Amino acid sequence: MAGGRGRRLEPYTSVIPKPLMPLGERPIIDVIVRQLIAAGIEQVTLAVGHLGGIIESWIRQEGGYGVPVDFAYEDAPLGTAGALGRVSPGGQTFLALNGDILTTVSFESLLAFHREAGVIATVAANERVVDVEYGVLYAEDDGTLLRLEEKPQIRYTVSMGVYAFEPAILDYIEPGERVDFPELLERVMGRGQRVAAYRHDGYWRDIGNRSDYEDAIVDFQQDPGRFLPGSNAGR
Repeated sequence: MAGGRGRRLEPYTSVIPKPLMPLGERPIIDVIVRQLIAAGIEQVTLAVGHLGGIIESWIRQEGGYGVPVDFAYEDAPLGTAGALGRVSPGGQTFLALNGDILTTVSFESLLAFHREAGVIATVAANERVVDVEYGVLYAEDDGTLLRLEEKPQIRYTVSMGVYAFEPAILDYIEPGERVDFPELLERVMGRGQRVAAYRHDGYWRDIGNRSDYEDAIVDFQQDPGRFLPGSNAGR
């Protein structure tokens, strides 16, 4: 999914589409596609919109991936999941993921977990920790203090923007419909379908904002082989 405008990364993304933001000399989309191919993915479709022609031009000229890479253009924004209605997985289990993430998740393990679970959809999940800078109070409605915690840590589980789907998921998307992944998953669960969560304990970072993007650059350049075995920071 590479069609977003990347507003939180402006002014960079005013002229460079977010998936082409560089990690060293490699754009993030190049890292993702190479990870997918290394995992055995045989065909890649990039759903593009904002500055999509620039993405396609780069892929055509610089990719050389050895597998088919095609493009699904959005005339109008379709949300994070709406573009799935324009792809054809050929009756096979397929992956869908955001085009702006850096992770060490094993796509092979995700797919194996998904198939073993026997569900229509699996969401890759990662645990995050937030340090609260204040003392947190727990009180009754009448003001009676029950307890307090001094600068606690809050742990929660988040979606990584990586999904495994069965082709039947496409039956829940109307042609041309704008829909986001959370809405789509709630829709299928509301109709009795099971959805699973695959927990990834390793590295994951969404480069959607400037701070995370700059951190991702450092992480990738320090150890590119962590993300692309046998690679280096250059091309």
